[in-house]
Amino acid sequence: MRNYTKVLKIAPAFLLAGTMMHAQTKDSIKTADIEQVVLIGYGKQKKTDVTGSVSSISSKDFNGGATSPAQLIQGKTPGVSITQNSGAPGSGSAIRIRGIGTLNGEQAPLIVIDGVPQDFKGISGAADPLSLINPNDIETFDILKDASATAIYGNRASNGVILVTTKRGSAGRFKVNFSTLASVSTKMGNTPVLSADEFRDFVNANASDGYKAKLGTANTNWQDLIYQAAWGTDNNVAFSGGIKGLPYRVSLGYNEQNGIVRTNSFRRTSAGLTMNPKFWDNHLSVTVNAKGTFTDNQFAPGGIIGEATYFDPTQPVYSGNNKYGGYYEWILNNELNVNANANPLARIAATRDISSIWRGLGNIQLDYKFHFLPDLHFNVNAGYDYSKAKGTKDESGLYKTAFADKGRHRFYTQEKQNKLLETFLSYAKTFSQVNVDLVGGYAYQNFYRSEPFAPTFKGNGDQDPTTGSDFATRNVLLSFYGRGIFTIANKYIVSASIRRDGSSRFYNGTTDNLWGNFPGVSVAWKINEESFLKGKGINTLKLRAGWGKTGNQEIGTGDYPAYSSYNYSNGGAQYFLGDQFYQMYRPNIFNPNLTWETTTTNNVGLDYGFAKNRIFGSIDLFQKDVENLLVDSPIFAGDVTNHNLLNVGNMKSNGIEGSITFVPVRNENTNWEVSFNATHYKSDITNLVNGANDAYNIPIGGITGGVGNTVQAHAVGHQPYAFYVYQQVYGNDGKPLSGVYVDRNGDGRITAADMYYYKSTQPDAILGFNTKLSYKNWDGGLSARAVIGNYVYNNAASNSSLQSASTNEYLQNVYYTAVNNKFGAPQYFSDIFVENASFFRLDNINLGYNFKDILSAGSSLRVYGMAQNVLVVTKYTGVDPEVFGGIDNGYYQMPRVYSLGLNFNF
Repeated sequence: MRNYTKVLKIAPAFLLAGTMMHAQTKDSIKTADIEQVVLIGYGKQKKTDVTGSVSSISSKDFNGGATSPAQLIQGKTPGVSITQNSGAPGSGSAIRIRGIGTLNGEQAPLIVIDGVPQDFKGISGAADPLSLINPNDIETFDILKDASATAIYGNRASNGVILVTTKRGSAGRFKVNFSTLASVSTKMGNTPVLSADEFRDFVNANASDGYKAKLGTANTNWQDLIYQAAWGTDNNVAFSGGIKGLPYRVSLGYNEQNGIVRTNSFRRTSAGLTMNPKFWDNHLSVTVNAKGTFTDNQFAPGGIIGEATYFDPTQPVYSGNNKYGGYYEWILNNELNVNANANPLARIAATRDISSIWRGLGNIQLDYKFHFLPDLHFNVNAGYDYSKAKGTKDESGLYKTAFADKGRHRFYTQEKQNKLLETFLSYAKTFSQVNVDLVGGYAYQNFYRSEPFAPTFKGNGDQDPTTGSDFATRNVLLSFYGRGIFTIANKYIVSASIRRDGSSRFYNGTTDNLWGNFPGVSVAWKINEESFLKGKGINTLKLRAGWGKTGNQEIGTGDYPAYSSYNYSNGGAQYFLGDQFYQMYRPNIFNPNLTWETTTTNNVGLDYGFAKNRIFGSIDLFQKDVENLLVDSPIFAGDVTNHNLLNVGNMKSNGIEGSITFVPVRNENTNWEVSFNATHYKSDITNLVNGANDAYNIPIGGITGGVGNTVQAHAVGHQPYAFYVYQQVYGNDGKPLSGVYVDRNGDGRITAADMYYYKSTQPDAILGFNTKLSYKNWDGGLSARAVIGNYVYNNAASNSSLQSASTNEYLQNVYYTAVNNKFGAPQYFSDIFVENASFFRLDNINLGYNFKDILSAGSSLRVYGMAQNVLVVTKYTGVDPEVFGGIDNGYYQMPRVYSLGLNFNF
């Protein structure tokens, strides 16, 4: 019988009451002005007057063919790294601004969509807050990178802020935009394991007669069988215009992408509405945004890529009988060999893993310009973001996957709500040669998440887990903030802001650690406005400097880690009393001293533009000091668990980033633009628990093979996510010696004390290149990236050894290096498997032709072709060097995509 218990953790009442916060509008920004005006949080500013490190990317610069909004800006700006979580459609992306900013806290920047700050975590069955937004609805990304710019967002801004503005209508004639795209996706390649003949040679050379006899006669490429050429389509229509002074835009979209792994698919239906009317002689501006999406996902079976990698290529797909669905499986004593790899095609046939997600995001922004004081504005922003997910995973009992359980079924649901109310006053006035821009406000945001208990039911009548609890939780944020920007003689600019945040995550029964203060200050000198540079051909020369402090409260271990609480024990920890089992309450680990992780950033930058802005760009130097690192740390034995969340560490990052854009040709028929950007940064951990040194580390980076094995660690004096391995010893012939490592401490034996920190996933440099060329009615472009000095652990190679030909009465394929390495058993911790994964990737090539005035004056039709993920140059031996997390253990590779599209405007 299901044990239904609702667990609801609620913030203190004083945190649940409040009103408020923010409106970010571009009401007065015309399309032609997008390059000159950027959002800075609770307002906008001329790009030439910005004092912080801010990048703005508009729709005209987006990468085409994107299925996720993050892909639109990949490689477009320095300091921003975007890596897809996997090559599966709809999988979302990991965005990092200026590198690694924390250890256990959230690494992603704060995403603000039309003025509504998003939850950092996606809903079950989806990837991230951006993955459920139609990329075609987005107009601009404004990226705030340094703390002087982000401090106005305080508690969640340590990793930067991305302000997303969606498209809006404009008063005028009725307009229609229709676009359609058809695509075919193919794989980049296969994991380089042995062919059937090569594997036969390997087994015959290294295995006993009993294992040689297990070889089959087939020649099966299992990876070719699980992959497919996948088609996709993306269709969007938008209607815009103005009805009696009511500008509007209505959009509809349908995106369908099939994955390159069989049965994997993603479908998204979206609708959007924006209206921005004005009332009371234009004293009241109203902006209404409403977005809705519905997505259907079918996921490839978990582990399928690894199974296709290792399954014996000498065996056939089918067994010739009806057992186990007719598929070949490894048999031991006339039963399934439970230790052996499953037939990958059988797993595909057995598994149906689907999810459906509904999301509605809307807000209304009011901007009232006082009649008696038109320089003073009162702003209100009320937003509501609702998501609901449901999913089902069924595994048929006809196949090995769930044969022992006679099938498995799991159904899960999740609901999330994000409520926002904010208000602020803004005042802008020019006094003689001083422009004053002031903002002050108060914010309230309430996040709620509900997850009903979701057991797995088995066909044999069992249930796993047998009991559980429904779960609900709430997280509340309160904020007070203010900013002042002073521009003197159009040359000297001073900006200062402060935000005071309270978070229910740090509630410990008192209000001691709830509140944090996050100030920021920056200055700029527009040198080109000085008389000694007038007429010297310098369009822009602005020196910037800034300092700021931001926070991180996204800790990933629950919403109340500082508060003592109890939960029901799990199903395997019941007590037998009398003739019945009972669940008991058990205490949760907590830390009443937990508080904000804080990041202090210093930034110095220079913006430049020459030759009538035919050459322009920027360069920034920055340093980030992180204190009170939130670390999920091992703790002393005897506690209720062996780890806890602590404020125990410090980390320092230094970096430099820059961009330059050339316009070699600009005339009536031709426009050619070329852009480069580059980023270098390095992060080092400077303190951990109690001033620990190399002798203490926090293991991370789980791998497949063995139980609980990790190959990375956080340690003082080293980069975060450094690989922690043994140093391989090589023979006179240059080949590695099996099981032989360098005795680094010289004690005559190899122990864990001989492990060392070798390389990191953190690259030495990230480079971006983009170019656009238009000639009369033709247009084209390409974008490319290079990542230099990053390393990846090749788990497929480390799992391969001579033991693969003599293991538990079955055979499994091996990585091609196993033939030369000849390791007797897997050497998981050898540094030979930490490979240089530097790469150059040509992300996108497109070519189009524009038919003008095709139906009427002003109408147009663009026909274009595009290729994505065109080529990758790398020394990495695996399929794809760009592996999210830095451990390649069956990574879903990025597809190569070929597309044809139409874009029709009238």
